[in-house]
Amino acid sequence: MADTVSDDRAPAPWRAWAKGGATGAVILAVGALAWTALSHLAAEISYREVVDALRATPLWALGAALGATALSFLALTLYDWTALSYVGRKVPYPVIGLTSFCAYAVGNTVGFGPLTAGAIRYRFYTPHGLEPEEVARIVGFVTATFGLGVLGTTALGLFIAGDVTGLGLPGWIGHGVGALILAGLAGLVLAAGRHRFITIGRWRVDLPRPRLLLVQFAATLGDIAAAGTVLWLLLPATDIGLPAFIAIYAVAVGLGVLSHVPAGLGVFETVVIAAMGGRADTEQVLGALLLYRVIYHVVPLLLAGLIVALLETRRVAVMLAGTRVVRAGRRLAPPVLGALTLLLASMLVFSGVTPAEDARLDLLADWLPLPLVEGAHFLSSVLGLMLFVVARGITYRLDGAWWAAVSMLGAGIVLALAKGLALTEMVLLSVLLSLLLVSRSSFTRKASLLHHALTRPWLVAVGLLLIAALSILFFVYKDVDYAHELWWQFAFSGEAPRALRALLGVSLLAGMGAAWVLLRPAVLGEQAMPDAGTLDKALAIIDAQPRAGVQLALLGDKKLLFAENGTAFIMYARQGRSWIALFDPVGPVAEWAPLIWRFVEMARASGGRAVFYQVAPENLALYADAGLVAFKLGEEARIDLPGFELKGAKRANLRNSFNRCEKAGLEFALVPADGVPAIMEELRAVSDDWMEAHNVREKRFSLGAFIPAYMALRPVAILRQEGRIVAFASLMMTGERQEASIDLMRFSAAAPPAAMEYLLLRLILLFKEDGYQRFNLGMAPLSGLSASAVGLWQQVGRTVYERGDRFYNFSGLRAFKSKFGPQWEARYMAVPGGLNPMLALADITVLIAGGLRGVVGK
Repeated sequence: MADTVSDDRAPAPWRAWAKGGATGAVILAVGALAWTALSHLAAEISYREVVDALRATPLWALGAALGATALSFLALTLYDWTALSYVGRKVPYPVIGLTSFCAYAVGNTVGFGPLTAGAIRYRFYTPHGLEPEEVARIVGFVTATFGLGVLGTTALGLFIAGDVTGLGLPGWIGHGVGALILAGLAGLVLAAGRHRFITIGRWRVDLPRPRLLLVQFAATLGDIAAAGTVLWLLLPATDIGLPAFIAIYAVAVGLGVLSHVPAGLGVFETVVIAAMGGRADTEQVLGALLLYRVIYHVVPLLLAGLIVALLETRRVAVMLAGTRVVRAGRRLAPPVLGALTLLLASMLVFSGVTPAEDARLDLLADWLPLPLVEGAHFLSSVLGLMLFVVARGITYRLDGAWWAAVSMLGAGIVLALAKGLALTEMVLLSVLLSLLLVSRSSFTRKASLLHHALTRPWLVAVGLLLIAALSILFFVYKDVDYAHELWWQFAFSGEAPRALRALLGVSLLAGMGAAWVLLRPAVLGEQAMPDAGTLDKALAIIDAQPRAGVQLALLGDKKLLFAENGTAFIMYARQGRSWIALFDPVGPVAEWAPLIWRFVEMARASGGRAVFYQVAPENLALYADAGLVAFKLGEEARIDLPGFELKGAKRANLRNSFNRCEKAGLEFALVPADGVPAIMEELRAVSDDWMEAHNVREKRFSLGAFIPAYMALRPVAILRQEGRIVAFASLMMTGERQEASIDLMRFSAAAPPAAMEYLLLRLILLFKEDGYQRFNLGMAPLSGLSASAVGLWQQVGRTVYERGDRFYNFSGLRAFKSKFGPQWEARYMAVPGGLNPMLALADITVLIAGGLRGVVGK
């Protein structure tokens, strides 16, 4: 069959990137402005003064700050508990606690792409039976209540402290603003007690119960107050009390979140230093901020890594075998260790632009030659950037990334020793190396790192890393006058030249990597349109599995991507930038995950988006692991054949239709596949009559078409009246004899009104008698979307379902299928987030319709 799929020429990757680069450019600009402002605020202090301030921090303050950090993360676990209660789901608290702790340890420290708290929740909760829209409601609930909690905490601080001069407010304004905000939040709690939902335009938002809302507010207050206390304890003593400082802290956190810079790095620090004004020495404030980052961000992430690695050890796995905690730990290990890899990679880059201690360099001078020290310093920084890139592969469980990270960490430990006896670096790198070795079983996905291209958020993160490193370099060596000769100065005491060369190496490597990602030629790697032999191979796989609908692979309009061992495949077609796979993979389930990864990589390598259309809910975790997000398309109707009966009051209408058609002289027959060619012209006449009456064209991709060779693959059910065929249904079934379904179902103008119901009933009863378990009536698009669902997709879909009957009979189709008493099961589209779902659905519509002409003209 000729390939009717859209142009196969893949767009260059840079074109796809250019369309969505504005957001990344804004984030980079915000990051650069924040670091510029921070540099101006720290213009009068030196790097050595900051180091001295760090060392002067008393041990009791460090211990108290660690205790406050523990309280903050304990409060964070309540976020997920209240959110799960909000959506009506129950998960054991130990599992909630582990998930919440790891999600926030990663999200607070990194916070982009697959390393956000929301992305980790999605990957974790979907295997526990939560539907994607429920996870979206959880994330929406936590986000909204956190924002309200930040607002309430700020208001409470203003109301209590009043004269918060660090914010530039007179006391009476602080009291008044705080009181107004608190009154507004109290009104929201009262409204939640009186109303179950509020309507914003056409959107309905379910309100949580007042008790739940109060618990969430208390958790947010406890979280922010404890986290703010961490920093307050580390700061030098000032006349700003704890309530007033927590208000400052809440504002800094809010602005950091709004900036979209990972962890608010630079933005948060700028706000705190500006708010502190002249109340404390700037070097002491900077030192406290650095310690705060270590205690509140690095320590929890290290602890999360230790926990998930411990759950991977054989002894603990045997003790807790099969428990939800162990399963949770295994799913959380890749993102936690990926975030930790990212953090320590950044440490290596920053270490390259900061000086080593003079005493340690003097000791090295007695043992190592200068070229070795210079080379170790340079290579350590370059290794940091490479490890930063490898962190993405760790997050996605790549086997190659694990080997690369283990090798780089081993080299990094040696280089840390050679470049300046950096003992802290050695210890942290050794810890991460140990955690990766213990968690080896979590990294089993075979894939090439070179083909696993960095996405836009990761390149933006690399850009922010370089901006931060450059800012640190200028701060540390601002007293060194620049001269071209610095590049060529080599001496044990020449820290500034070493830092310049290290940053240049990192920048050049980053630039070359970005150029390779953006300008490399598209790597298609896709299959040719299937020939007869390929379709026969696919047919053998189809017959050995239970799902009937996958017979659509034999239409010949889709390409087939086979597993390496040839036992499974994905059917797909391309439309615009969308690579659209129909259904879940076909074949043994063990082959699905590698196939999904290969397909996603193929699409990304060609500058496209991977889309999986009509996938089942039990398989969503596989797509989440590949970085895709699920969006509900509708619900599929499946009849339980052993329990189906025409008896009873509920089936009275169906019995009446059945009896009327029998009296009208309709005769049912099942024509075997080898007998279909003999009646093909009669079937074509019925099909043409139906298409002309409905003014439609043949569809494709996810719908069957009247193609004689395809029609003759399976039996066809027909209805005759007075010897003439007046209706038919082509069938889909497999050798497993578990599920049957209809493909094409058409009737002529001469058929009685209830002919379709009669034909379906005869088929249902026939397959029940033959021992089949299910009869699939297909999907009802956009049905089952909750009116209270969070997100643009769900709200738009619900509106189209309720008001779009003039374009497509959405509600009528579900009502017709409901007559047969089916069980409804959700079907999803798995696709990258952002605007991709809307763009992918538009491409799918064009693909099914056979082009834009088919969309406009049916």
